[in-house]
Amino acid sequence: MQHFISPVLWQFLVKWLTHFAIFPPEASSIAPYADALYFFLIFISVIGLGAVAILVTWFSIRYRQSRNPVATQIEGSTILEATWTIIPLILFMITFVWGALLYFRIYSPPPNAMNIYVVGKQWMWKIEHPGGQHEINALHIPINQPIQLTLISQDVFHSFSVPAFRVKREAIPGRYTTVWFEATRPGVYHLFCTQYCGTLHSQMIGWVYAMKPDDYQAWAAGSTSGHSLAQNGERLFASLGCNSCHNSTPNAHGPNLASVYGSHVQLANGQYTTVDDAFLRDTILNPTLHEVAGYAPIMPTYQGQVSEDGLIDLVEYIKRLNSNYRIDQTIDNSAGQPVQTGATPAGTSAPPLAPGAVKP
Repeated sequence: MQHFISPVLWQFLVKWLTHFAIFPPEASSIAPYADALYFFLIFISVIGLGAVAILVTWFSIRYRQSRNPVATQIEGSTILEATWTIIPLILFMITFVWGALLYFRIYSPPPNAMNIYVVGKQWMWKIEHPGGQHEINALHIPINQPIQLTLISQDVFHSFSVPAFRVKREAIPGRYTTVWFEATRPGVYHLFCTQYCGTLHSQMIGWVYAMKPDDYQAWAAGSTSGHSLAQNGERLFASLGCNSCHNSTPNAHGPNLASVYGSHVQLANGQYTTVDDAFLRDTILNPTLHEVAGYAPIMPTYQGQVSEDGLIDLVEYIKRLNSNYRIDQTIDNSAGQPVQTGATPAGTSAPPLAPGAVKP
């Protein structure tokens, strides 16, 4: 990262401020970019404050009463007015463009980002990894790996903040929000809620453990619950009877969900929309919100029947569902048709299982 000031001075500022706990360490790839903009804002603020202080002092001396017993009428200056208008405008535009570029960089995760779910609730953070690892007020991540957080609140507004990563994102009830970062230094960093959320808001804190890849793999292998989020979602999908409508049979009452994630679907009103996490969650809780063309609106709502954790499991399962093979197996078994467990009928080949699915 190239800075506009001397690298030696930059390191002195960062280390001095960090040593005195005034400034958090730069522990993510985005942190130097955020700090550069922050120091630029401080710089122009100090310059502006200094210019105003100098002018006030000079005017107080130059136009004091002893030198000007009679007030002197001073006409306006076009050059002066243009100067104090154009210079701030240029500085504001530089800040706006710089901030906009930084904003899009922060909220546009790379395609290879590891997705981790975060559920905020009074007064704790619940972290859910796709592999089945669950944490409370703690987040383990590998360094040098883009991490995307998908956040939602179970009750009131919360705000997920890791100062060392220069990350802050609101967790909103009923709505997914995302943010990403890439840790660059192993260590343990503070995690805060920066949105007042009730009586114990100040205790809604935790730690982020940035680990070397090998250490993270060892932690993940020893911390798994035994079932991934997609596997939990598959069980919930079947227990709710979703497979009775969402399957590949010709008379299916619901849309085929295989490979539906990320695709464009036509709604009953003729519009097209992209199937993402928010679309899936909204459809589960309020099916009439997104009626798919060609299907009757007969799906019941699961509002109040599925928790936020269960919704995450279902969304993760549908995201990874690239075949109806296991769903059709379930239907065949419930209909009393003999299906060999773990095998396919002679002369046919089974489509690939969804990643994370449990083998029969």
